[in-house]
Amino acid sequence: TACLVAAWSRISSQTTWSFVLDAGVQLRDMGMRMFPPDGGYATALLSPLLDTVHIATLGTVLGVLIAVPLAFSAARPTTPSGLYVRPLALLVLVTSRSVNSIIWALMLVVLIGPGMLAGILAIAFRSVGFVGKLVYEAIEEAPDLPVTAMETTGAGRAQALAFGLIPQILPTMAGVSVYRWEINIREATILGLVGAGGIGMALQASIDALAWSRVSVIMMVILS
Repeated sequence: TACLVAAWSRISSQTTWSFVLDAGVQLRDMGMRMFPPDGGYATALLSPLLDTVHIATLGTVLGVLIAVPLAFSAARPTTPSGLYVRPLALLVLVTSRSVNSIIWALMLVVLIGPGMLAGILAIAFRSVGFVGKLVYEAIEEAPDLPVTAMETTGAGRAQALAFGLIPQILPTMAGVSVYRWEINIREATILGLVGAGGIGMALQASIDALAWSRVSVIMMVILS
């Protein structure tokens, strides 16, 4: 209770309550400016909408391509070195998960400029940690009997992993990749607000121009 009271006091001291109490009036005013929607603007959103899907798709594919080798390097049964390679792979995965995609996008927009490439890389860097963690956990949980049996019969390490381990984790890899792709479509929509391409850039441009009738169309397209 003391922590709750202290947190509430801290928040209250930094909140302008006059704006909070006026929020209902501002919301009604914004709603009135957003209607009627500019229906003719919907056709102009086709290209940025496709760009958003492309950013999410390419970012997911690139993230999976990076995450799978890292997952094999981080998993105990498959890591080349438990002393050096595994800690480094785990560090990369943790770093990827710790940094939000918007932060990645902000840094990449500064480094390589605004546009779809920054969005694709931001999505990929964020996806690496998510996909890599779940895949390396699937590797560690998979039964090692098939791999051991193949190695006992004379198969090489690579052959034993390819035919004894990978078929066991393929369903997990596919499911995780599709799930991450769904998440990335939503994240790609937001990344445009910081200049990383997609429909978010159109939304930010309309807000900056106070074109609220266009904002309402963009919001309906995003929600649909």
